[in-house]
Amino acid sequence: MKLTYRADLLLLLAALIWGLAFVAQRAGMSHVGPYTFNAVRFTLGALVLVPFLTARRRGAFLSALPGGAQAGLALFLGASLQQWGLVTTSAGKGGFITGLYVIVVPVLGAMEGRRTGWGTWLGAVMAAGGLALLSLNRHMRFSHGDLLVLAGALIWAMHVLIIGRLMERFDALLIAFQQFALVALLSLGAALLMERGEHQGLLEAALPLVYAGVLSTGVAFTLQVLAQRQAPPSHAAVLLSLESVFAALGGWLLLGERLGGRGLAGCGLMLAGMLSTQLLGRPRRARKRGGSEDPPLVGPTP
Repeated sequence: MKLTYRADLLLLLAALIWGLAFVAQRAGMSHVGPYTFNAVRFTLGALVLVPFLTARRRGAFLSALPGGAQAGLALFLGASLQQWGLVTTSAGKGGFITGLYVIVVPVLGAMEGRRTGWGTWLGAVMAAGGLALLSLNRHMRFSHGDLLVLAGALIWAMHVLIIGRLMERFDALLIAFQQFALVALLSLGAALLMERGEHQGLLEAALPLVYAGVLSTGVAFTLQVLAQRQAPPSHAAVLLSLESVFAALGGWLLLGERLGGRGLAGCGLMLAGMLSTQLLGRPRRARKRGGSEDPPLVGPTP
Protein backbone atom coordinates (compact mmCIF):
# COMPACT_ATOMS: atom_id res chain seq x y z
CA MET A 1 0.00 0.00 0.00
CA LYS A 2 1.39 3.40 -0.98
CA LEU A 3 2.18 5.75 1.88
CA THR A 4 -0.32 8.35 0.63
CA TYR A 5 -3.12 5.75 0.51
CA ARG A 6 -2.32 4.63 4.04
CA ALA A 7 -2.22 8.24 5.21
CA ASP A 8 -5.60 8.91 3.58
CA LEU A 9 -7.08 5.88 5.35
CA LEU A 10 -5.70 7.06 8.69
CA LEU A 11 -7.16 10.54 8.16
CA LEU A 12 -10.51 9.05 7.17
CA LEU A 13 -10.46 6.91 10.31
CA ALA A 14 -9.62 9.97 12.43
CA ALA A 15 -12.52 11.90 10.87
CA LEU A 16 -14.85 8.96 11.55
CA ILE A 17 -13.75 8.74 15.19
CA TRP A 18 -14.14 12.50 15.69
CA GLY A 19 -17.54 12.53 13.98
CA LEU A 20 -18.93 9.72 16.12
CA ALA A 21 -17.52 11.46 19.20
CA PHE A 22 -20.41 13.92 18.89
CA VAL A 23 -22.75 10.95 19.38
CA ALA A 24 -20.78 9.85 22.45
CA GLN A 25 -20.81 13.38 23.87
CA ARG A 26 -24.56 13.72 23.28
CA ALA A 27 -25.25 10.32 24.86
CA GLY A 28 -23.05 11.09 27.86
CA MET A 29 -25.14 14.15 28.70
CA SER A 30 -27.99 11.82 29.72
CA HIS A 31 -25.95 10.68 32.73
CA VAL A 32 -23.41 13.34 33.79
CA GLY A 33 -22.90 17.09 33.52
CA PRO A 34 -20.74 18.74 30.83
CA TYR A 35 -17.84 19.53 33.16
CA THR A 36 -17.82 16.06 34.71
CA PHE A 37 -17.82 14.54 31.22
CA ASN A 38 -14.90 16.69 30.08
CA ALA A 39 -12.93 16.11 33.29
CA VAL A 40 -12.97 12.34 32.76
CA ARG A 41 -12.64 12.56 28.98
CA PHE A 42 -9.51 14.70 28.97
CA THR A 43 -7.97 12.78 31.87
CA LEU A 44 -8.23 9.62 29.77
CA GLY A 45 -6.89 11.48 26.73
CA ALA A 46 -3.85 12.70 28.66
CA LEU A 47 -3.17 9.22 30.06
CA VAL A 48 -3.23 7.72 26.55
CA LEU A 49 -0.33 10.00 25.59
CA VAL A 50 1.83 9.26 28.66
CA PRO A 51 3.63 6.21 27.13
CA PHE A 52 4.75 8.36 24.18
CA LEU A 53 6.28 11.01 26.45
CA THR A 54 8.71 8.90 28.48
CA ALA A 55 11.66 9.75 26.22
CA ARG A 56 11.04 13.50 26.41
CA ARG A 57 13.47 15.52 28.49
CA ARG A 58 12.29 17.51 31.48
CA GLY A 59 13.72 20.69 30.00
CA ALA A 60 11.63 20.28 26.85
CA PHE A 61 8.53 19.69 28.96
CA LEU A 62 9.09 22.83 31.04
CA SER A 63 9.91 25.05 28.05
CA ALA A 64 6.65 24.02 26.36
CA LEU A 65 4.56 24.57 29.49
CA PRO A 66 3.54 28.24 28.91
CA GLY A 67 2.37 27.40 25.40
CA GLY A 68 0.61 24.26 26.60
CA ALA A 69 -1.21 26.33 29.22
CA GLN A 70 -2.31 28.88 26.62
CA ALA A 71 -3.59 26.15 24.30
CA GLY A 72 -5.21 24.35 27.23
CA LEU A 73 -7.17 27.42 28.30
CA ALA A 74 -8.55 27.88 24.77
CA LEU A 75 -9.33 24.17 24.56
CA PHE A 76 -11.15 24.29 27.92
CA LEU A 77 -13.35 27.17 26.77
CA GLY A 78 -14.10 25.57 23.39
CA ALA A 79 -14.78 22.10 24.83
CA SER A 80 -16.99 23.51 27.60
CA LEU A 81 -19.12 25.56 25.21
CA GLN A 82 -19.45 22.62 22.84
CA GLN A 83 -20.39 20.20 25.61
CA TRP A 84 -22.99 22.57 27.08
CA GLY A 85 -24.42 23.11 23.59
CA LEU A 86 -24.76 19.37 23.00
CA VAL A 87 -27.09 19.15 26.00
CA THR A 88 -29.85 20.65 23.84
CA THR A 89 -28.74 20.41 20.19
CA SER A 90 -28.29 17.28 18.08
CA ALA A 91 -25.03 15.49 17.35
CA GLY A 92 -25.39 16.18 13.61
CA LYS A 93 -26.02 19.90 14.02
CA GLY A 94 -23.22 20.10 16.59
CA GLY A 95 -20.80 18.46 14.16
CA PHE A 96 -21.58 20.79 11.27
CA ILE A 97 -21.61 23.96 13.37
CA THR A 98 -18.30 23.01 15.00
CA GLY A 99 -16.88 22.36 11.53
CA LEU A 100 -17.22 26.07 10.77
CA TYR A 101 -13.91 26.59 12.56
CA VAL A 102 -12.11 25.65 9.32
CA ILE A 103 -13.61 28.79 7.76
CA VAL A 104 -13.05 31.04 10.77
CA VAL A 105 -9.32 30.16 10.96
CA PRO A 106 -8.28 31.72 7.62
CA VAL A 107 -10.66 34.66 8.17
CA LEU A 108 -8.94 35.41 11.48
CA GLY A 109 -5.60 34.90 9.74
CA ALA A 110 -6.57 37.49 7.12
CA MET A 111 -7.38 39.94 9.91
CA GLU A 112 -3.84 39.38 11.21
CA GLY A 113 -2.39 40.25 7.81
CA ARG A 114 -2.03 36.77 6.27
CA ARG A 115 -2.87 36.47 2.60
CA THR A 116 -5.88 34.36 1.73
CA GLY A 117 -7.61 33.37 -1.49
CA TRP A 118 -11.09 34.11 -2.80
CA GLY A 119 -12.23 30.63 -1.81
CA THR A 120 -12.11 31.63 1.86
CA TRP A 121 -14.67 34.39 1.37
CA LEU A 122 -16.83 32.25 -0.90
CA GLY A 123 -16.72 29.52 1.73
CA ALA A 124 -17.68 31.97 4.47
CA VAL A 125 -20.75 33.14 2.53
CA MET A 126 -21.81 29.56 1.75
CA ALA A 127 -21.31 28.49 5.36
CA ALA A 128 -23.33 31.44 6.67
CA GLY A 129 -26.20 30.52 4.35
CA GLY A 130 -25.96 26.88 5.38
CA LEU A 131 -25.94 27.81 9.06
CA ALA A 132 -29.11 29.87 8.58
CA LEU A 133 -30.87 26.94 6.88
CA LEU A 134 -29.70 24.50 9.55
CA SER A 135 -30.25 26.48 12.73
CA LEU A 136 -32.71 29.37 12.32
CA ASN A 137 -36.21 28.48 13.52
CA ARG A 138 -39.49 29.87 12.18
CA HIS A 139 -39.04 32.94 14.37
CA MET A 140 -35.62 33.53 12.72
CA ARG A 141 -33.78 32.80 15.95
CA PHE A 142 -30.98 30.39 16.85
CA SER A 143 -31.54 27.86 19.60
CA HIS A 144 -29.53 28.26 22.80
CA GLY A 145 -27.61 25.04 22.16
CA ASP A 146 -26.68 26.02 18.60
CA LEU A 147 -25.39 29.40 19.80
CA LEU A 148 -23.20 27.72 22.42
CA VAL A 149 -21.72 25.32 19.85
CA LEU A 150 -21.18 28.24 17.44
CA ALA A 151 -19.34 30.18 20.16
CA GLY A 152 -17.29 27.04 20.76
CA ALA A 153 -16.39 26.91 17.05
CA LEU A 154 -15.01 30.45 17.28
CA ILE A 155 -12.84 29.37 20.22
CA TRP A 156 -11.72 26.26 18.29
CA ALA A 157 -10.52 28.56 15.51
CA MET A 158 -8.47 30.59 17.98
CA HIS A 159 -7.13 27.32 19.39
CA VAL A 160 -5.97 26.23 15.93
CA LEU A 161 -4.11 29.53 15.49
CA ILE A 162 -2.42 29.06 18.88
CA ILE A 163 -1.46 25.47 18.02
CA GLY A 164 -0.16 26.58 14.62
CA ARG A 165 2.31 28.92 16.30
CA LEU A 166 3.33 26.41 18.96
CA MET A 167 3.95 23.62 16.43
CA GLU A 168 6.79 25.65 14.94
CA ARG A 169 8.74 25.52 18.24
CA PHE A 170 7.53 22.63 20.38
CA ASP A 171 6.82 18.91 20.24
CA ALA A 172 3.20 18.26 19.22
CA LEU A 173 2.67 15.43 21.73
CA LEU A 174 4.04 17.53 24.60
CA ILE A 175 1.64 20.36 23.81
CA ALA A 176 -1.23 17.88 23.43
CA PHE A 177 -0.54 16.26 26.80
CA GLN A 178 -0.20 19.59 28.60
CA GLN A 179 -3.39 21.03 27.17
CA PHE A 180 -5.38 17.85 27.85
CA ALA A 181 -4.13 17.77 31.45
CA LEU A 182 -5.05 21.43 32.02
CA VAL A 183 -8.54 20.95 30.56
CA ALA A 184 -9.02 17.93 32.84
CA LEU A 185 -8.01 19.96 35.92
CA LEU A 186 -10.14 23.00 35.04
CA SER A 187 -13.13 20.81 34.20
CA LEU A 188 -12.75 18.90 37.47
CA GLY A 189 -12.72 22.16 39.42
CA ALA A 190 -15.82 23.41 37.59
CA ALA A 191 -17.58 20.06 38.12
CA LEU A 192 -16.90 20.10 41.86
CA LEU A 193 -18.30 23.63 42.12
CA MET A 194 -21.27 23.37 39.77
CA GLU A 195 -22.21 19.71 39.30
CA ARG A 196 -22.19 18.19 42.76
CA GLY A 197 -23.73 14.75 42.84
CA GLU A 198 -23.72 14.27 39.06
CA HIS A 199 -20.70 11.96 39.30
CA GLN A 200 -23.14 9.21 40.27
CA GLY A 201 -23.94 8.70 36.59
CA LEU A 202 -20.32 7.99 35.63
CA LEU A 203 -20.90 4.23 35.44
CA GLU A 204 -23.83 4.68 33.04
CA ALA A 205 -21.72 7.07 30.95
CA ALA A 206 -18.68 4.76 30.92
CA LEU A 207 -18.91 3.76 27.24
CA PRO A 208 -19.33 7.32 25.86
CA LEU A 209 -16.55 8.52 28.19
CA VAL A 210 -14.10 5.81 27.11
CA TYR A 211 -14.89 6.47 23.45
CA ALA A 212 -14.51 10.25 23.76
CA GLY A 213 -11.47 10.04 26.03
CA VAL A 214 -9.44 7.19 24.58
CA LEU A 215 -10.44 7.07 20.92
CA SER A 216 -11.41 10.68 20.11
CA THR A 217 -8.99 12.54 22.36
CA GLY A 218 -6.03 10.14 22.33
CA VAL A 219 -6.07 7.77 19.35
CA ALA A 220 -7.54 10.02 16.63
CA PHE A 221 -5.12 12.84 17.44
CA THR A 222 -2.19 10.41 17.11
CA LEU A 223 -3.57 9.09 13.80
CA GLN A 224 -3.75 12.62 12.43
CA VAL A 225 -0.20 13.47 13.48
CA LEU A 226 1.11 10.29 11.80
CA ALA A 227 -0.99 10.65 8.65
CA GLN A 228 -0.24 14.29 7.89
CA ARG A 229 3.44 13.46 7.50
CA GLN A 230 2.60 11.73 4.18
CA ALA A 231 -0.83 13.04 3.14
CA PRO A 232 -1.02 15.96 0.70
CA PRO A 233 -2.68 19.00 2.33
CA SER A 234 -5.60 18.85 -0.10
CA HIS A 235 -6.31 15.23 0.89
CA ALA A 236 -6.13 16.09 4.58
CA ALA A 237 -8.52 19.03 4.16
CA VAL A 238 -11.18 16.99 2.36
CA LEU A 239 -10.96 13.94 4.61
CA LEU A 240 -10.96 15.86 7.90
CA SER A 241 -13.96 17.91 6.71
CA LEU A 242 -15.92 14.65 6.55
CA GLU A 243 -16.00 14.67 10.37
CA SER A 244 -19.24 16.67 10.27
CA VAL A 245 -20.81 14.20 7.82
CA PHE A 246 -19.95 11.28 10.11
CA ALA A 247 -21.45 13.20 13.05
CA ALA A 248 -24.75 13.58 11.18
CA LEU A 249 -24.74 9.93 10.05
CA GLY A 250 -23.93 8.75 13.57
CA GLY A 251 -26.71 10.88 15.05
CA TRP A 252 -29.16 9.43 12.54
CA LEU A 253 -28.12 5.77 12.90
CA LEU A 254 -27.39 5.63 16.64
CA LEU A 255 -29.60 8.34 18.17
CA GLY A 256 -32.47 8.48 15.70
CA GLU A 257 -31.89 12.16 14.92
CA ARG A 258 -33.56 13.73 11.88
CA LEU A 259 -32.41 16.91 10.17
CA GLY A 260 -35.17 17.30 7.58
CA GLY A 261 -34.84 18.63 4.04
CA ARG A 262 -33.95 22.17 5.08
CA GLY A 263 -31.39 20.95 7.60
CA LEU A 264 -29.77 18.62 5.07
CA ALA A 265 -29.57 21.45 2.53
CA GLY A 266 -27.92 23.61 5.18
CA CYS A 267 -25.42 20.86 6.00
CA GLY A 268 -24.59 20.43 2.32
CA LEU A 269 -24.01 24.15 1.87
CA MET A 270 -21.84 24.30 4.99
CA LEU A 271 -19.75 21.32 3.82
CA ALA A 272 -19.28 22.98 0.43
CA GLY A 273 -18.16 26.14 2.22
CA MET A 274 -15.65 24.20 4.32
CA LEU A 275 -14.20 22.51 1.23
CA SER A 276 -14.07 25.81 -0.68
CA THR A 277 -12.11 27.39 2.15
CA GLN A 278 -9.67 24.50 2.46
CA LEU A 279 -9.11 23.81 -1.25
CA LEU A 280 -9.48 27.27 -2.80
CA GLY A 281 -8.75 29.53 0.14
CA ARG A 282 -4.98 29.69 -0.24
CA PRO A 283 -3.39 32.37 -2.44
CA ARG A 284 -2.71 31.13 -5.98
CA ARG A 285 1.05 31.39 -5.50
CA ALA A 286 0.88 29.25 -2.36
CA ARG A 287 -1.22 26.62 -4.16
CA LYS A 288 1.35 26.39 -6.96
CA ARG A 289 4.20 25.74 -4.59
CA GLY A 290 2.08 23.41 -2.44
CA GLY A 291 2.30 25.54 0.69
CA SER A 292 0.06 27.79 2.70
CA GLU A 293 0.29 30.86 4.86
CA ASP A 294 -2.41 29.53 7.16
CA PRO A 295 -1.53 27.50 10.25
CA PRO A 296 -1.75 23.72 10.07
CA LEU A 297 -5.18 22.28 10.65
CA VAL A 298 -5.29 20.43 13.94
CA GLY A 299 -8.29 18.32 14.83
CA PRO A 300 -11.08 20.41 16.33
CA THR A 301 -12.52 17.89 18.68
CA PRO A 302 -9.53 16.10 20.18
